[in-house]
Amino acid sequence: MDTVSFVDMVDGSREDYELIFAEVAAHKAEHLADGLMDALRSMKGPTFGYRIDRYRHSLQSATRALRNGEGDEMVVAALLHDVADPIAPENHSAVAAEILKPYVEERIHWIVRHHGLFQGYYYFHHLGGDRNARDRFREHEWFDDCSAFCAEYDQNCFDPDYGELPLEDFAPLVHEVFGRETRLPLVALA
Repeated sequence: MDTVSFVDMVDGSREDYELIFAEVAAHKAEHLADGLMDALRSMKGPTFGYRIDRYRHSLQSATRALRNGEGDEMVVAALLHDVADPIAPENHSAVAAEILKPYVEERIHWIVRHHGLFQGYYYFHHLGGDRNARDRFREHEWFDDCSAFCAEYDQNCFDPDYGELPLEDFAPLVHEVFGRETRLPLVALA
């Protein structure tokens, strides 16, 4: 493999950065989807008091979305909506949404980004919180979509007797969605 000519990025040339971007794109094409599925597999095991682990929860979410006739992006979003839980439990929704953002429509990104708050409708009040905290988004065009996502593909996906599909059944969808041309440049400038 070729390497760049610089040690300090300030000394890089156009050719150096074209090489880097080409290498990153090739690596992403070969490894991103499988890496995300490995991240899901890492959620096997601890149940944290639930009746199933977060791995099965994710599979149930995606299975329900698929069986409900949702599009590929929504099925993949359902599969990955909690993928950041092991590394960012307090803001897993935001992290998962940012992983998905370049590959899914804006509505789906918004749903995943806000699902943690919307999911609170089912339990915040038991812990002294406001179950209606999601109402600050009541006028948002995708409020009902996020509410429906949580009702149909999140709060009800902790069933040890549900017949979820295996992860391998979702691999083609994950590869298809993450193999697309992204909606964002490799490096988005703020």
